[in-house]
Formats: sequence, structure tokens, C-alpha cells
Amino acid sequence: MRWPDGFMWGTGASSTQCEGAAPASDWLAWEEAGRAPVSGEGNGFARRYAEDFGLLASLGLRHHRLSIEWARIEPEPGRRDPAAVEHYRAVLQAARQAGVEPWVCLHHFTLPRWFADSGGFLAEDNRRRAWTAHVEFMAETFGDLVYGWQPVNETNYYANIAYRGGGWPPGHNDRDQAAQAAEAIHLATAEAAVRLKQTGGPVASIYGLSPIVTRDDEPATARLAARATEVNWTTWLDLVREGRLEVRGRTPIFRPDLAGCFDLIGFSYYSTMGVAAGRIVPHPDGAPVSPLGYGIWADGVGLVLERLSEELPGTPLLVAEYGIGTEDDTQRAAYLARGLEVVNQALAGGADVRGFFHWTAVDNYEWRHGYDVAFGLMDRERRVRPSARVLAAEAVGAE
Repeated sequence: MRWPDGFMWGTGASSTQCEGAAPASDWLAWEEAGRAPVSGEGNGFARRYAEDFGLLASLGLRHHRLSIEWARIEPEPGRRDPAAVEHYRAVLQAARQAGVEPWVCLHHFTLPRWFADSGGFLAEDNRRRAWTAHVEFMAETFGDLVYGWQPVNETNYYANIAYRGGGWPPGHNDRDQAAQAAEAIHLATAEAAVRLKQTGGPVASIYGLSPIVTRDDEPATARLAARATEVNWTTWLDLVREGRLEVRGRTPIFRPDLAGCFDLIGFSYYSTMGVAAGRIVPHPDGAPVSPLGYGIWADGVGLVLERLSEELPGTPLLVAEYGIGTEDDTQRAAYLARGLEVVNQALAGGADVRGFFHWTAVDNYEWRHGYDVAFGLMDRERRVRPSARVLAAEAVGAE
């Protein structure tokens, strides 16, 4: 396959998943309450980061997105931990020395416990003051070492998993709170993007995107599909295109300063959402189902790229996460090979795709599934799987 000059080949990971829950985080409190498996030290990345970057570079995967855990940087309000800052600067420097360009995420589902206990993103003052101060600190402290930024992971998912019964802290299930949190996290993401652009590095989104396919004509199916489209697509599209944010049940907000806040529209793709009989079902029929319950279908990433190209013409796109949780590496290799073929076809059709990041590099902690679901190109012993060669063949060949 032919790839554009400068096409970015990379991987993605998060601090909690590869370093373990931070002592001052809401996720450690969640584990201690028995609401999630123990994460321990994750996959050991905090000790083995230099080794990991060397392995990634050898595979031609020269971009890596990591998260710098807020609860480690600021374990108490207004008090930054110099040791944590020094550690993360060492991580970024090691990436650079290995020839890997680091991208940084500021919020990957977990928060400092003090921020969560004071209302999290439901408290407007938290977003306006504490979050803004954190973004400013991150830009000033790490901007010289960061290649690019992906400020908030899967912005459009956060409110549902935390406030609509999704099983993440604080574990609420309240429609009004979910709407308020959705509004706040969309604003927080876009505001962070505007500030981080000032560092001079590219800023990409990470929206969790699934094509939505209705499978029957029932009214309940149409209603659910419309709601899913609104939550997962329309809300953020209107914000980045027009500076208009409207979350159902909330008064529309007009922020023209946030239109065009991203340099690239990045997204994660894991499944295509089928809707039938008023409920979500795996799609397509007959697709194998992953341990996480969704249909495994690589072709859906092409539908995402097609829609983004239509909705945001002229906007560079980034496949910010693409992967599969499975113990069957032959299945992973086939899924990866087909996904690359689909992305390559989208490029040939005119989509402006700038990169492809695999989730993840090394098997890690998969939240409420603990260590039972393997997503890595390598296992936790750093044994490189055959599926990694599928990606490396394209990445190395493009160098």
C-alpha cells in the first residue's frame, strides 16, 4: 500500500492503564471500594518506558500518545508534585531520544480525588478555574517536549460512563447530571485545545466514533438511533464547526471562539453500532463479538472517515485509536490488515487522513475488566506479537 509522505504511525495508551491508578485519583478510590479490579502498577510503563519507546521505534511506530495523570501532577489543589513533574519530563525526553514523537492527553477518564469530591466537571468553577489552571500548567511545563496534544480522551463518552450508569466514578445515573457533565466536558476539551495550540504543536481531538446503522423500521429504533447520533456526532460537530454547543435539556451555548479549535479531528474506532428493536446490537449480523461485547468489523472505520470527510471538508483526520481486545493474535492481525486496507482506500478516495495510531502498544489494564482483555501489539513481558509485524510492514516501508 502507498501512504502519504509524513503519514504518522503510532500507538496510544493512558496513565491509569499502563502505570496503575494514581494514589490521589478517583479511580484508586473506586478500586478500594471494590468497584473495579486492582490496577497495581499497570503494565510497568512507569519503569520500562525507555525500553518501550525503543521497541516502538524499531517497529517504525514513531508517534505515541500517553496521558500525564493530573492526580499525580496535582495531588492536592494548588500543590504540584515536583517528583511527578520530573518523572513525566523524563518520560517525554526518553521518547524523543528514541525517535518517538510524544502526544499528550490531559484527561483520560480519571480525575484527582479532590477535583471529583468538589463536584468534578459538574461544578462550573472547577472547569473555569482548576481545569483551566491545570491546562495552563501543562502547556508551560511540558510544551517544550510535547510533539502534539490530544487533550481529552473520548469526550463524547465521558458523561455517559460517569453519570448515566456506565460504571465509572462517581457512578451516578442521572439524566440531568449527564447532560450537565456532557456540556462541561465538551467546553473543557475545546477550551484546552485553544490554549494548547499556543505551544506550537498540533492539537487533535479524540472522539469515540461509531457509525450508526438502523436495522428495522420500528419507532423505538429510530428514536434510539437519533439519540445516539446526537450524543456521539451532532453535539461536538456543531461545536467545532460553528461554535454552537447544544446538549439535550440544556440551553444552547454560543462560543464562536471555539470553532475550529482542533488542527486535526482524531477519533477512536472500535465498532459499528447496530440499532434494532429499540436497542443496541452488534453489527453486522454474523460478526464475531469481542470480549467487550461489540461486533468486530474493520470496515466501519471507513464509514467514519467517509462521514467526517463529508461533515468537515478540508479538515485533516487522524485515526487516534484502532484496535481489538482479543487473545487470538491471528484475529488481531487480520483485523489490523483489513483496517489498514480500508484507511488506505479512504485516502485514495480523497480523505485527508494524517495518521494511524494503534490501541495499544503493550497489554494493559482494561478498566473494569482488569487484565483479562489483551489489546497490545506486545504482551506485558514485551514479547512482540506477530500482529505487530502487520503494522510495522507498512510503517517501516513508509519511512
